[in-house]
Amino acid sequence: MKEVDFIWMDGDFVEWENAKVHILTHALHYGTGVFEGIRAYKTGDSTAVFRLDEHMERFINSAKIINMELDHTKDELIEVIDKLIVKNDLDSCYIRPIAYRGYKKMGVNPLNNPVNISIATWPWGEYLGEGALKNGIDTQTSSWSRHHPNIFPSKAKATGNYLNSVMAKMEAIENGYVESIMLNPQGYVAEGTGENLFMVRNGELFTAPTSDVLEGITRKSIIEIAKDLGYSVKKEPITRDQIYISDEAFFTGTAAEVTPIKSVDRRIISDGKGPVTDEIQNVFLKTVKGKIDKYKKWIHKVKK
Repeated sequence: MKEVDFIWMDGDFVEWENAKVHILTHALHYGTGVFEGIRAYKTGDSTAVFRLDEHMERFINSAKIINMELDHTKDELIEVIDKLIVKNDLDSCYIRPIAYRGYKKMGVNPLNNPVNISIATWPWGEYLGEGALKNGIDTQTSSWSRHHPNIFPSKAKATGNYLNSVMAKMEAIENGYVESIMLNPQGYVAEGTGENLFMVRNGELFTAPTSDVLEGITRKSIIEIAKDLGYSVKKEPITRDQIYISDEAFFTGTAAEVTPIKSVDRRIISDGKGPVTDEIQNVFLKTVKGKIDKYKKWIHKVKK
């Protein structure tokens, strides 16, 4: 991980090595935090953040879901992100806002603990490994199921929720795969450990309904791009064996961007990325760099 100069913490720009929290921070013990993952891209002579407003809206909504009130507005946090990117002299980067219950009292009840907010930025390349965007990745079906919505607040991008993803990710790595595909409690395909999933069959795209997955902002973008390209997109339950006989499959997400799935459980899906994935990926990567006029509405140019 490449370190930069500053992280913003509760109103101050703190040197990277000094960005620390107390060992009795509530979120460290009980997972009471929410976060976002956002990417900024170099676009000519400027830096552009992809769908920043929507990401920060989800950040605030995640906090609301877990009953955590933030003392900064969306616009104030967006202004901080602009300043932090400039202060760290970054042309492109990953952006990680996090809000969490801090240190005051111990115990499961978080209501008497302060709410802290931090934002970090750093350079980050291909999330699922060098060459993943071009060559695709090998995946497995995880033995760990995705959350039932009455067990965890599945529409919050909450820190505690991600132990589920961590277990599935470790399982994949230890079994020789790059990523896991997780099933919902009913046995249908949900998503990856940090990505939404699309399947291509007979020229149509399929993805799980939002009731089963995090409402991915990249997912939403890909659906719009695919429809604009003339593809049908169906949101319906998918079984694991439907992916085995699909023509193509790919993950989407802020970190993963559009990553082709080469195989699932040792069944070859495609030799790297197929033609549909390739076309959608190509449009998406141009979009995030502000090269397609139609989608410039999704671009936030960093104010210097």
